[in-house]
Amino acid sequence: MLATSSRILLRTATGIGGKTAIRALVARAGNSSAYSTLGANIRIPQGHYQSDKWIKQQVAHKSAVATEEEPIRGDYNSSVTYHGADACSKAGIDSLGINGPSTIYKNQTFEQLFQHEVKNNEGKIASAEYGETFTVDTGKFTGRSPKDKWIVRNIGSESDANIDWGKVNQPTTPEVFDELYEKAVNYFNTLDKAYVFDGFCGANPTSRRKIRFVHEMAWQQHFVTNMFIRADTESQLEGFEPDFTIINACSQVDEDWQRHGLNSEVAVVFNIEKKCAVIFGTWYGGENKKGIFSLMNYWLPMSSPPEFPMHCSANVGNAGDSALFFGLSGTGKTTLSADPHRALIGDDEHGWDEDGIFNFEGGCYAKTINLTEKTEPDIYRAIHKDALLENVALVDQGGKLIPDYFDTSKTENGRVSYPIFHIDNYVRLGLRR
Repeated sequence: MLATSSRILLRTATGIGGKTAIRALVARAGNSSAYSTLGANIRIPQGHYQSDKWIKQQVAHKSAVATEEEPIRGDYNSSVTYHGADACSKAGIDSLGINGPSTIYKNQTFEQLFQHEVKNNEGKIASAEYGETFTVDTGKFTGRSPKDKWIVRNIGSESDANIDWGKVNQPTTPEVFDELYEKAVNYFNTLDKAYVFDGFCGANPTSRRKIRFVHEMAWQQHFVTNMFIRADTESQLEGFEPDFTIINACSQVDEDWQRHGLNSEVAVVFNIEKKCAVIFGTWYGGENKKGIFSLMNYWLPMSSPPEFPMHCSANVGNAGDSALFFGLSGTGKTTLSADPHRALIGDDEHGWDEDGIFNFEGGCYAKTINLTEKTEPDIYRAIHKDALLENVALVDQGGKLIPDYFDTSKTENGRVSYPIFHIDNYVRLGLRR
């Protein structure tokens, strides 16, 4: 999803050569011909970005990375389980029309999610070198399905005027969305239980968005718990009103896709004005993550002042020298940014505002193809309990299922998601100011 204002920002971005060296120009930069060097791989424009907040950057040493005071694993505990006829009301999803499930598992802890995954038989436990890791198979879809992603074109609305409609941002009608929304709600109303995640996208409080996911399986909540910013305590979610909700009915398909004018029985449909999206027919975890990233691409450039959304990874050295690594999915952003000598800001989705660079996410989503400890030590060591493997081959060795990252018979897009604190050296809170 790309807003017209995003295209204006992107048109000013000019490569300066090399695989990772970039020059990022932002529309609000004061003087486009004058630059200040910020590390070997990136130069930033002078002007608005040479503020006191920018100059006083957080240096990436021990005080800038994970500390004992920061919540780790079990300390992220906003878990609550609701039982009874009013479970959906207490979880806040009755307003969506979902009121059938009598048990709602909301914001489960990592340990609780693991127990649910095992009990529900949702996958297998892999014996990775650094610890047992839950593993799932996402079926025939082992990657995103961009031709099945649609945005409702609400004629005369703000999104109608600002989205760059075309083959990437494919329009559909409000009537199609309403039918699919009703189908998703009706399906969840047949279930006895559901999983709800309330969290955040964006480390910068000024542009952070509150997001809600409704899932039918524990591993899906595990995925978004890894990938988005988690609430430390239940009190942080008091009065939580989501800016956007995704209802993921992945086990269902759109049998009427031809009548709806869609591409296939798979449907990933966003209605910006209704602040809701529905997913049908694909189990791939990345659809949840990239859907919210698309929305950030739309929201941030239209904020005041504008903020620049970026598909890149980012890290920072001891001297405060930040580097951004731009590239399409699977081109090495996660690998390049996971540098044991530099602190990781994030591996895929970032924003750039007048104060600095900030991560959208709370975790990483790395490709596992040909993964070894020698070539990618940080990622390899991040695969242990609380990480989640997707579509990775397993080999039975003496009763233990060992990940085989070189077996691509299922897909070359094997993945692992993990919370960012699985990387030893990372920037706290995902902010570079």
